[in-house]
Amino acid sequence: MYQPTPTYGGQPPYRPDDPYGEDPAPGRRGRGPLIAVLAVVLVVVAVAGVFWFRGGQSDPAPAAAPSSPAAVAGEPSADAVEPAPSAAAPESSADPRFAKVGQCVRNDGAAGGKPKLLISGCTAKSYEVLSRIDGPTSGERDAETKCDKVEGYTNWYFFDSELDTLDFVLCLKQR
Repeated sequence: MYQPTPTYGGQPPYRPDDPYGEDPAPGRRGRGPLIAVLAVVLVVVAVAGVFWFRGGQSDPAPAAAPSSPAAVAGEPSADAVEPAPSAAAPESSADPRFAKVGQCVRNDGAAGGKPKLLISGCTAKSYEVLSRIDGPTSGERDAETKCDKVEGYTNWYFFDSELDTLDFVLCLKQR
Protein backbone atom coordinates (compact mmCIF):
# COMPACT_ATOMS: atom_id res chain seq x y z
CA MET A 1 0.00 0.00 0.00
CA TYR A 2 1.01 3.49 -0.70
CA GLN A 3 1.79 5.74 2.21
CA PRO A 4 2.52 9.39 1.67
CA THR A 5 5.93 10.36 2.68
CA PRO A 6 6.20 12.87 5.42
CA THR A 7 7.16 16.30 4.30
CA TYR A 8 8.91 19.11 6.08
CA GLY A 9 9.51 18.35 9.76
CA GLY A 10 7.95 14.93 9.71
CA GLN A 11 4.40 16.27 9.39
CA PRO A 12 2.00 14.60 6.97
CA PRO A 13 0.79 16.75 4.09
CA TYR A 14 -2.34 18.91 4.67
CA ARG A 15 -5.62 17.31 3.68
CA PRO A 16 -8.71 19.55 3.67
CA ASP A 17 -11.08 16.71 4.51
CA ASP A 18 -9.10 15.73 7.60
CA PRO A 19 -11.40 16.35 10.65
CA TYR A 20 -8.43 16.35 12.98
CA GLY A 21 -6.52 19.12 11.27
CA GLU A 22 -6.33 22.66 12.60
CA ASP A 23 -8.95 24.13 14.92
CA PRO A 24 -12.07 25.19 13.08
CA ALA A 25 -12.70 28.92 12.66
CA PRO A 26 -14.52 30.42 15.63
CA GLY A 27 -18.32 30.48 15.14
CA ARG A 28 -19.82 33.81 14.13
CA ARG A 29 -22.61 35.14 16.22
CA GLY A 30 -25.71 36.15 14.35
CA ARG A 31 -26.12 39.77 13.34
CA GLY A 32 -29.77 39.79 14.35
CA PRO A 33 -29.32 41.64 17.67
CA LEU A 34 -27.10 44.28 16.05
CA ILE A 35 -29.62 44.89 13.27
CA ALA A 36 -32.48 45.12 15.80
CA VAL A 37 -30.60 47.71 17.88
CA LEU A 38 -29.76 49.77 14.78
CA ALA A 39 -33.40 49.64 13.64
CA VAL A 40 -34.63 50.91 17.02
CA VAL A 41 -32.06 53.73 17.01
CA LEU A 42 -33.10 54.69 13.48
CA VAL A 43 -36.78 54.83 14.46
CA VAL A 44 -36.03 56.95 17.54
CA VAL A 45 -33.95 59.38 15.49
CA ALA A 46 -36.70 59.61 12.84
CA VAL A 47 -39.40 60.34 15.45
CA ALA A 48 -37.20 62.94 17.15
CA GLY A 49 -36.59 64.56 13.78
CA VAL A 50 -40.33 64.81 13.10
CA PHE A 51 -40.96 66.42 16.51
CA TRP A 52 -38.07 68.83 15.98
CA PHE A 53 -39.33 69.76 12.52
CA ARG A 54 -42.93 70.22 13.68
CA GLY A 55 -41.80 72.22 16.71
CA GLY A 56 -40.52 74.95 14.38
CA GLN A 57 -43.89 75.38 12.69
CA SER A 58 -46.60 77.72 13.91
CA ASP A 59 -48.91 76.54 16.64
CA PRO A 60 -52.14 74.80 15.69
CA ALA A 61 -55.22 76.96 15.46
CA PRO A 62 -57.30 77.19 18.61
CA ALA A 63 -60.22 74.85 18.86
CA ALA A 64 -62.89 77.51 19.33
CA ALA A 65 -63.58 81.16 18.77
CA PRO A 66 -64.28 83.66 21.51
CA SER A 67 -67.92 83.68 22.51
CA SER A 68 -68.78 86.87 20.64
CA PRO A 69 -67.31 86.69 17.12
CA ALA A 70 -68.69 90.04 15.95
CA ALA A 71 -67.08 91.89 18.84
CA VAL A 72 -63.78 90.08 18.47
CA ALA A 73 -63.64 90.66 14.74
CA GLY A 74 -62.87 94.30 15.43
CA GLU A 75 -66.22 95.97 14.80
CA PRO A 76 -66.55 98.95 17.12
CA SER A 77 -69.49 98.92 19.49
CA ALA A 78 -71.77 101.90 19.96
CA ASP A 79 -70.53 102.60 23.48
CA ALA A 80 -66.83 102.07 22.78
CA VAL A 81 -64.68 104.35 24.90
CA GLU A 82 -60.96 104.43 24.25
CA PRO A 83 -59.25 103.65 27.57
CA ALA A 84 -55.73 104.72 28.37
CA PRO A 85 -53.15 102.11 27.29
CA SER A 86 -51.74 99.97 30.06
CA ALA A 87 -48.61 97.84 30.21
CA ALA A 88 -47.35 96.65 26.85
CA ALA A 89 -47.15 93.01 25.92
CA PRO A 90 -43.89 91.23 26.64
CA GLU A 91 -41.49 91.60 23.77
CA SER A 92 -40.51 87.95 23.88
CA SER A 93 -43.81 86.66 22.53
CA ALA A 94 -47.28 87.86 21.61
CA ASP A 95 -48.64 84.30 21.67
CA PRO A 96 -51.79 83.98 23.83
CA ARG A 97 -50.24 80.93 25.52
CA PHE A 98 -48.25 83.45 27.55
CA ALA A 99 -51.14 85.81 28.36
CA LYS A 100 -51.46 86.70 32.04
CA VAL A 101 -54.26 88.18 34.08
CA GLY A 102 -54.35 91.94 33.54
CA GLN A 103 -52.82 91.83 30.06
CA CYS A 104 -54.85 92.46 26.93
CA VAL A 105 -55.22 90.50 23.73
CA ARG A 106 -56.57 91.43 20.31
CA ASN A 107 -58.02 89.31 17.53
CA ASP A 108 -56.07 89.49 14.27
CA GLY A 109 -58.16 86.73 12.67
CA ALA A 110 -60.62 87.25 9.82
CA ALA A 111 -64.17 88.31 10.71
CA GLY A 112 -66.31 85.23 11.30
CA GLY A 113 -63.28 82.92 11.02
CA LYS A 114 -61.01 81.31 13.56
CA PRO A 115 -59.63 83.80 16.04
CA LYS A 116 -55.95 84.64 16.06
CA LEU A 117 -55.32 86.19 19.45
CA LEU A 118 -52.16 88.16 20.12
CA ILE A 119 -51.02 89.82 23.31
CA SER A 120 -51.30 93.58 22.81
CA GLY A 121 -51.68 96.85 24.61
CA CYS A 122 -55.02 97.54 26.28
CA THR A 123 -56.69 99.74 23.67
CA ALA A 124 -60.12 99.94 22.09
CA LYS A 125 -61.16 96.66 20.46
CA SER A 126 -58.94 94.67 22.76
CA TYR A 127 -59.85 92.19 25.48
CA GLU A 128 -58.53 92.26 29.01
CA VAL A 129 -57.68 88.88 30.52
CA LEU A 130 -59.72 88.62 33.72
CA SER A 131 -58.85 85.01 34.47
CA ARG A 132 -56.59 82.33 33.06
CA ILE A 133 -57.48 78.72 33.81
CA ASP A 134 -54.72 76.27 32.93
CA GLY A 135 -55.38 72.57 32.54
CA PRO A 136 -57.47 70.22 30.45
CA THR A 137 -60.44 71.70 28.63
CA SER A 138 -63.05 69.85 26.63
CA GLY A 139 -64.35 72.68 24.47
CA GLU A 140 -66.83 75.52 24.33
CA ARG A 141 -69.19 74.33 27.08
CA ASP A 142 -66.28 73.72 29.42
CA ALA A 143 -64.87 77.20 28.71
CA GLU A 144 -68.27 78.81 29.31
CA THR A 145 -68.71 76.90 32.56
CA LYS A 146 -65.28 77.95 33.80
CA CYS A 147 -65.79 81.61 32.86
CA ASP A 148 -69.31 81.77 34.36
CA LYS A 149 -67.57 81.93 37.74
CA VAL A 150 -65.59 85.06 36.69
CA GLU A 151 -67.35 88.34 37.41
CA GLY A 152 -67.58 90.79 34.51
CA TYR A 153 -66.41 88.55 31.66
CA THR A 154 -67.86 89.19 28.20
CA ASN A 155 -66.00 86.63 26.10
CA TRP A 156 -63.98 83.48 26.50
CA TYR A 157 -61.24 81.79 24.51
CA PHE A 158 -59.86 78.32 24.90
CA PHE A 159 -56.92 76.40 23.51
CA ASP A 160 -57.29 72.61 23.32
CA SER A 161 -54.20 70.69 22.23
CA GLU A 162 -53.25 67.03 22.10
CA LEU A 163 -51.35 67.51 25.36
CA ASP A 164 -53.77 68.43 28.14
CA THR A 165 -50.98 70.16 30.04
CA LEU A 166 -50.92 72.86 27.32
CA ASP A 167 -54.69 73.52 27.41
CA PHE A 168 -56.03 76.77 28.87
CA VAL A 169 -59.12 78.99 28.99
CA LEU A 170 -59.01 82.79 29.00
CA CYS A 171 -61.96 84.68 30.45
CA LEU A 172 -61.98 88.06 28.70
CA LYS A 173 -63.63 91.46 29.08
CA GLN A 174 -64.06 93.58 25.98
CA ARG A 175 -62.59 97.08 26.38
